[in-house]
Amino acid sequence: MLDINLIRRDPDRVRRSCERRGIDPSSVDEILRLDEQYRSAQTAVQTLLSQKNAHSATIARADDKAEAAKALRPQLDDLAQQIAAAEERAEMISPQRADSPLRALLENLPNILDSAVPDGKTEEDNVEVRRVGTPRAFDFEVKPHWTIGESLGILDFERAAKLAGSRFGILIGDGARLSRALIDFFLDRARAKSYVEVVPPYLVTRRTMWSTGQLTKFSDAMFCDPEADLFMIPTSEVPLTALHGEEILSIEDLPRRYAAYSPCFRKEAGAAGKDTRGLMRQHQFEKVELVWLTVPESSGDVLDSLTADAEALLSELELSHRVVALCAGEIGFNSAKTYDVEVWIPSEGRYREISSCSNCTDFQARRADIRFRRDPKKKPEFVHTLNGSGLAVGRTLIAILENYQQADGSITIPLALRSYFNGEKIERSST
Repeated sequence: MLDINLIRRDPDRVRRSCERRGIDPSSVDEILRLDEQYRSAQTAVQTLLSQKNAHSATIARADDKAEAAKALRPQLDDLAQQIAAAEERAEMISPQRADSPLRALLENLPNILDSAVPDGKTEEDNVEVRRVGTPRAFDFEVKPHWTIGESLGILDFERAAKLAGSRFGILIGDGARLSRALIDFFLDRARAKSYVEVVPPYLVTRRTMWSTGQLTKFSDAMFCDPEADLFMIPTSEVPLTALHGEEILSIEDLPRRYAAYSPCFRKEAGAAGKDTRGLMRQHQFEKVELVWLTVPESSGDVLDSLTADAEALLSELELSHRVVALCAGEIGFNSAKTYDVEVWIPSEGRYREISSCSNCTDFQARRADIRFRRDPKKKPEFVHTLNGSGLAVGRTLIAILENYQQADGSITIPLALRSYFNGEKIERSST
């Protein structure tokens, strides 16, 4: 959530950010209008209280206090009514009130874009930052991962549909083993870079979802139990970011780096007709998430470090990839700046997102109330939060199946993964 003081101080900056995102900036004007009403009501309360106090002081100084009180009673009663009415007006509009119109507008205003974010509306407007590795040249017909997996007996979409419907898959035998190997590989590499591993809850409260910016335009994409009012996490970014909610950390506690493997649950209704086959876009998927909490002045450099950590995994797996800076129209609600790491998918002849690394500045921390003190005598400040996949397990599995496929239908296991997989190849006879 944005700081109301920032909107008061520099509304044009907020409007420009909305316009760059393709969002109607008129909500900024409505916020300012309601905020003026709120502050006017607060001022009225203070003014009226001063008048009431002045009358009370007059009574206290009078020789005949009873007579003075009787004489001023009509004015005091009138002031009491006016104070109550002004307090009610302020309370109804207050940005602290959960159901106030001002609060609703503030909650649905996205983060302010970093000035370095490129202009644009669609993924075609994203800007390539760098490309690593050369896509493999095949001397045989390239197969998509679902064909490879089904022919090897390690993927089963037909039985998954029988069990759960569309957009689910089953990993069997070496497919399940490869997935588990990737998880261990990702977590070990995260630990080597000083991330603290966490196993978070996979069901979280509405407050937790709200505090990380998930219950705005994304609400319809979430699976939830309405009776318990618990949500299945769409990513472990949610519990990791909210881990220190309503806490004040010391500067010695920062930066905090967390890594968590988790299943993730997300409705894909908005992607109807896209990636309907295979593992690319499913309701249930797995990934290892990386989250940082840091001081504001470091978050720009941290975004570069976080992105490099995700990239390093692909480099070690010898998978060709690239990094793109998302344009203004593609950046998520919480983020001020985002880099997507995209891996080469041979069957599609293009790069596909496998990690999205975002600097959310103080946007989530303000909602979750995560602060720190630079000095015991100084006022607390909001931390900056950053997150990125390190990596999406299913999409990495896709990339391995397709990039390491052989003419005989087998799969060669990347060198870095062989000790985790405990083998060098996947063949039909091995499952």
